[in-house]
Amino acid sequence: MQGREEAQRGYLDVEALAGELLAPGSVFAFLASHRGRLFPDSMMEDLFPSRRGRPSVPAPVIGSVLVLQALQGLSDRETAEALTYDLRWKAACGYGLTDTAFHPSTLTYWRRRLAGSGNPHRIMEAIAEVVAETGVLKGKRRRAVDSTVLDDAVARQDTITQLIAAVRRFGRDVPGGQDLVGVHAKGYDYTRTGKPDIAWDDPDAKDGLICVLVTDALALLAVVDPETLEGTAADAYALLALVAGQDVEPAEDSDGTDGRWRIARKVAPDRVISTVDPDTRHAHKTQSRQQDGYKAHIVIEPDTGLITVAELT
Repeated sequence: MQGREEAQRGYLDVEALAGELLAPGSVFAFLASHRGRLFPDSMMEDLFPSRRGRPSVPAPVIGSVLVLQALQGLSDRETAEALTYDLRWKAACGYGLTDTAFHPSTLTYWRRRLAGSGNPHRIMEAIAEVVAETGVLKGKRRRAVDSTVLDDAVARQDTITQLIAAVRRFGRDVPGGQDLVGVHAKGYDYTRTGKPDIAWDDPDAKDGLICVLVTDALALLAVVDPETLEGTAADAYALLALVAGQDVEPAEDSDGTDGRWRIARKVAPDRVISTVDPDTRHAHKTQSRQQDGYKAHIVIEPDTGLITVAELT
């Protein structure tokens, strides 16, 4: 259940004892005065629909902690230590002098809840509000631009694996998909687990399986009107159409209508590398180094280290 911050302060409340030591206009002073308005209990109510169980960390506290962690670039363990030993953190988060922090894994739990919610960026939006209202960037016009590659958490898939996975997803997510696969995709047993039993070092064997899988995929795409689909069903249809075309080409001397296909001799631009996460791509930080994942682009105010703009591509 959702925990709530007590309105009545304890006699060891750090903000009450030493709040005047906080630098005026600082993030710490702002959070100490406004965390309840910035992170009201209603902000997190959708994450805790049940009224039973142990109370969570109150929204004003966890919101303030996540803001400070992001601004200072701390690990979860370092964040817990700061909340226990740094008086500025205690004042900003409403802690008493002898209060200790929650376990570092609590931050992982909250990030997962937020990521799976309808508004996963609510904390970042609050950070933007903090930056604007504290005026920490007032008069600071210099900016530094940088980018980095963020590794994904999925394995790169070959063409055959992607085709099989995309047909299976079509069967799961498209209405009546299982029946359609059973009727129109008979070239391969899509209920079978593990890699197909072929001679993987034989190009002809691989191309033969490619022919079967692409023919099945095209047959499924032909019997469904994509205009009637939405949500996950539309996504499954689009993914199957994409993987059935991005890595294959008509076989030599084929016009593309006789069911003969082969793996394309060149890599498709912006190739999908995994059906588990279709958005991840091959990314290059340098010409010689290739990673699978996303490229993060940031704009930073160099004196404070605050990120003013961020984009993921």
